[in-house]
Amino acid sequence: MNMKKVLGLIMGGGQGSRLYPLTKLRAKPAVPLAGKYRLIDIPISNCLHAGIDKIAILTQYNSVSLHRHIQRTYARDMFTEGWVQILAAEQTPRSTGWYQGTADAVRQQLMEIEAARTEYVLILAGDHLYNMDYRGFVDYHVDTGADITMAVQPVAADMAPALGILKRSHDGQIASFTEKPEPAALAGLESIPDPDKPYLASMGIYVFRTDLLFEALNAEGHDFGKHIIPNALADCRVMGYVYDGYWADIGTIRAFYEVNLEMALPERRFDFYIPGRPIYSRARFLPASEVHGSQLDHTLLADGCRVNQADIRDAVIGLRSLIGPTVRIRSSIVMGADYYETEADRAENKRIGRPDIGIGEGTVIEGAIIDKNARIGRHVRVRHLPDRPDSETDNWAARDGLVVIPKDAAIADGTVI
Repeated sequence: MNMKKVLGLIMGGGQGSRLYPLTKLRAKPAVPLAGKYRLIDIPISNCLHAGIDKIAILTQYNSVSLHRHIQRTYARDMFTEGWVQILAAEQTPRSTGWYQGTADAVRQQLMEIEAARTEYVLILAGDHLYNMDYRGFVDYHVDTGADITMAVQPVAADMAPALGILKRSHDGQIASFTEKPEPAALAGLESIPDPDKPYLASMGIYVFRTDLLFEALNAEGHDFGKHIIPNALADCRVMGYVYDGYWADIGTIRAFYEVNLEMALPERRFDFYIPGRPIYSRARFLPASEVHGSQLDHTLLADGCRVNQADIRDAVIGLRSLIGPTVRIRSSIVMGADYYETEADRAENKRIGRPDIGIGEGTVIEGAIIDKNARIGRHVRVRHLPDRPDSETDNWAARDGLVVIPKDAAIADGTVI
């Protein structure tokens, strides 16, 4: 299959309320990942490796930082046939409102999709973590004569009620689709003779013939999973492409936390170290990280960090992180900073009693997510409490038992959270 005939369309406009407060000042696909990436880098990298050179990202909510990242990272030169472009929600004579869902977002951009002049449209989520070769996915769609193909993944019974579960026949065609079925309704929905993972769940990834996509969106409904796909089953050939590799939907604070920390383990399920298939991100030209008199174990350490006499274990330490003496970090994500402070900045911080950006001397952080540009003072104690109810203050929030320090927050010396 000539992948130049495929338009990659990435959903990047959701509010991401379950990832709040990480999405307080940014769109969900712009949330940092693994110390130096953003979530949006995953589907864009997969597209580029598959030879898809026309990529559009549909954006809407808190989109400034996402736009900035895409423009700085994925600029194509004048001799390149393809492009990576942003399709932002806008008022037009045909539409005067925000995107109301995944299908409505695509519906509002049909004119731009038509202008791309591709035979197929590959619809992708902007907040999933996986490493798929889209060429095999699209080839399966073409070889089976499908109108629509869904990427599906085997799942266990305990996960099925949270996902869209489909019934797939022996030839791969989807006979039924049930969005988030009740446990009692799972009987008869098995598609695979595997006692551990007998069900197939939608990954929220689709291939459409472009003409069929236009027809399907004439129907009512704002979402592909809830409306468009179920409505199409009666009249269209809808196929299921089984992907059994690693896949994670990073939709909640707990999922984001666990996925990031797993990447610091020796036997992680998602691997950034695949020769010939790098995950692309912005080139920042930072210096190498410095580590002095410290102990690091199961830790991802990004570029431009300075770690001085610290004890860090089971952690992700992001770009430009400054970790002071005798700091102890356990099972935590420190996202780092967007810039280094100057000596004049530090003098001003001292004058007004504000901590410098970074983690101050003698601080202990356990079970926390520290967002970018956070100022954690000296001898601060931040610890998770499994039974702590969700709550929020000006400088920190509790989510799923974890402590989240929002972007640009300042925690004074000696604070206990």
